[in-house]
Order: sequence, then C-alpha cells, then structure tokens
Amino acid sequence: MNVGEIMTERADVVAVEIPGTRDDALEYLQDRAFSSVPVIKKTDGGEVYRGIVSRGALIERPDEDQLALLASEVDPTTSETELRSVAERMLVAGDRRVPVVEDDRLEGIVTVTDVVRAIAREEDTGLTVADVASEAVNCVYAETPLTVAERELSHAGVPYAVVLDDEGTTGILTEVDILAVARVVEGETETGESIANQDDEWAWEGIKAVGNSYMPTRNVEIPDESVSAFMTGDIVSISGSLPVAEAAKLMIEHGIEQIPMMEGNSLAGIVQDIHLLEAVR
Repeated sequence: MNVGEIMTERADVVAVEIPGTRDDALEYLQDRAFSSVPVIKKTDGGEVYRGIVSRGALIERPDEDQLALLASEVDPTTSETELRSVAERMLVAGDRRVPVVEDDRLEGIVTVTDVVRAIAREEDTGLTVADVASEAVNCVYAETPLTVAERELSHAGVPYAVVLDDEGTTGILTEVDILAVARVVEGETETGESIANQDDEWAWEGIKAVGNSYMPTRNVEIPDESVSAFMTGDIVSISGSLPVAEAAKLMIEHGIEQIPMMEGNSLAGIVQDIHLLEAVR
C-alpha cells in the first residue's frame, strides 16, 4: 500500500496562506481539533508548500504573529511512497501530519488518522492493544488548575493526561481541550532599564528612550479553573486483549487519539493512535 491510496486529497485539505497571521491557523485548529495545519504561498506558478503550523507553536510562541515565522519545515513525502515508510517516520520522528508534495505543490496530506483508518479496515494485524500500548501514563489530578496542567502536558511531551480523583480514573484532558478555551490577549509591560536612555553608549538608533517606557506584549491566556471543568468525563476505555484493528475502529468512531487501557478497574496503560502504527511498520 502506498501513501496515495490513503492520503487526504488537496481538495479536502484546509491550508493557511502566507502572508497571514496566527489567528488564521488558530481558528482552523480550534474548529477542526487537528494537531497542525499546512502552510502554502500562492505564486504566479501556483501554490507552493511552505511548512506546517502546529498547536504547540501557537501556545509556545504567543508573541509571534506571522505565519511564515510560526511554520516549521516538515519534510514532505510523495503519493508513491510506501505507507510502511511513512508509518516508520511518524513513529520515530513523531510527525502526525506529513504533507504530500509534487514539484513544490501541495497534493494532499497523510495523517496518523489516515493510517489508523487503514488499520481499522484490516481483519487481523496479528497485534493486540497490549502489544503496542505504553505502561507509562501521563496523569493529572482533577482539581489541578488548567494553567498548571497545560504546562505539565508540555513538559511531558504528550498531548493528553488521564485525569484522576480520589476514586480513580475520572476523565481525560487533551491539547484539543486546552486550545479550545485558550485566547491571545494583548497587553504591555514596563521596560524599566532594558531600553537604553539617550546617553547610553550601547543604544542603537530607534530604541533609545527617555524615562519609563512600555512595550507591547502578547500572551496566551488559559482559564485558571480546575481540570475537571474542561476534561472529557465520559471516557472510552479498552482491554489489552483487544485486537489493534478493533482499537483503531473505536478511535475513528469516537474521534479520539488515545484510549486508557484498563485491567478491571485499574489503569494499566494507554494506547495512543500513533502506537497503532506498529501494525504497518
């Protein structure tokens, strides 16, 4: 199987254009709950692929407004590339969306979800959930402020946290949940002595200042309420003995990227959508 057989065609891919602002990407990612969006530039010769803007970039770089500077260079693939090769790349490099490009033109995109759909169509991959799941589970307490939980997800390097309370597993929080309520706020901060006075020898023309000065700021504001107010409470769980193809079907059916693996009433691990790619590796 090759990429062209499962990829999302360009006609069905929403891309943001350079020149553009972070709000163009933010609106799309909040509406679609995707992890990233491709960036293009329109030229006299047609569209030119310019990179990918991710959810993480929008949260981590609130002061940057220009799409061209928020976009990361994600190497594209082609429609003729074997799916096995792209699945390997996703597993190793963590690329969730790989642009499909021909002669610098965006022809489509292949995502982890596209691969999971292909796995869901398989009758038997020979693997169970326990074969691919991780026993290391990122967790957060239900009464943790959302601002703290967002930092915890960032430091853990995963897009989710299983939410625990005094009774056990009570929900799941994802980057999508956080991005849905995040907003960019404008403000200003006093520069103090960080901007030079008129007589400072090191002062460059254009940044000299007299007296107190202020500079504009931009920050991502996240509600400070507890995680329990934003988590998904009605979670789908899974047994380690379930075939990987069945787990793929559950993810597609519910539109989710991770499912807690349970042993009885105990949390035993987590299976993320990207873990399922082991079935085509």
